Amino acid sequence: MSVISPTQPVQPKPAHRRDRARVLRAVAAALIGLAMALPLFWMILVAFSPLADLHTPHLRWWPSAPTLDNFHRVFRLPVWTWTMNSTVITSLVVVITVSCNLLSGYAFAKMRFRGRNLIFLLMLSTMTVPVQVLMVPQFKLVSAMGMFGSFWAVIVPASSTAFGIFLARQFMLGIPDEVIEAARMDGAGQLRTFFHVVLPLCKPLIAVLSLLTFLSQWNDFAWPLTVLKDERLYTLSVGMQFVNGQYTADYGAIMALALLSILPMVVLFLCFQKYFVQGFARSGIK
Repeated sequence: MSVISPTQPVQPKPAHRRDRARVLRAVAAALIGLAMALPLFWMILVAFSPLADLHTPHLRWWPSAPTLDNFHRVFRLPVWTWTMNSTVITSLVVVITVSCNLLSGYAFAKMRFRGRNLIFLLMLSTMTVPVQVLMVPQFKLVSAMGMFGSFWAVIVPASSTAFGIFLARQFMLGIPDEVIEAARMDGAGQLRTFFHVVLPLCKPLIAVLSLLTFLSQWNDFAWPLTVLKDERLYTLSVGMQFVNGQYTADYGAIMALALLSILPMVVLFLCFQKYFVQGFARSGIK
């Protein structure tokens, strides 16, 4: 058995092995990308397909006659009202949730107080509780506070998330303590240090938290359906149930409305993709 001395340089891999590994990675990435893009392609296919194609026993990979009839049937419903409701609720949830998560993450990462680690562990333990278990106590709480049937019944329970606090804490642990100490030596308090020193360094984190919160709230169905009793206040995901008939499902209209509902998420992700990747990379989440 040969022993490599500490001073002996490590021989690089041959060029053909590096090329083979690069090709294998590219093929694997392409296959995974195709598998993930197939549901999106199928949604677009069904959204632009006529009703006759949806009831044929043969599998079609392209519409026989692309049509916009599915979208016309969708816009007979108050789609713009549902979209505006979703936009208002999601925007408020993003602002409140991201603010609470950032402040909590800063406290857990850079402030010293008794029971900090215990409180953080208890907060993390809430991530193991199923969402369905929390719906009954949350419903009783919003009813007792007089918010049932309003937007605030959807917004307040989502005002902070355990995963968002955890992600913010992990990101802010990477900020050097010397920067914060220098600000404090200059006479800055906690809030001024947070807003003028820490927050400008957290742009990738803010992008990640905003996108994750937006995706979660925009797609939320069960909780808005539970606490919103007026159909005029329904969100887009809840209003999608009106596309279904009593005995049959209008798959073309359902896919058309689903396609419209994912467009804001796709646009946001494409705009903030760079910060999204940086935020996860710097927070240590793999």
